[in-house]
Amino acid sequence: MDKKKDCRIPKYGSLPDLATQKVVVGTKQLKKAVRDSRVRSVFLAENADPAVTEPLEELCAANHIQITWVPTMAELGRACGIEVGAAAAAVLNS
Repeated sequence: MDKKKDCRIPKYGSLPDLATQKVVVGTKQLKKAVRDSRVRSVFLAENADPAVTEPLEELCAANHIQITWVPTMAELGRACGIEVGAAAAAVLNS
């Protein structure tokens, strides 16, 4: 797997290496972490199905959690250190 970190987040610069941070990947895990107030920031993939991202976007807005949009699911998955694409990921509080 290519671990090259050359993707860019519009208006935010380079995509951080999420694999070195405490993260949750996936919709179910992200929702649970938000409800438990364990999330610092959320990353959503722009090319993910809106039926997946829109409810997460609303949940984050209701809980005042910052959302950063990543261009593709593949880039988000790579940043999280997994070999598949990810529609959503969250950095957890320390």
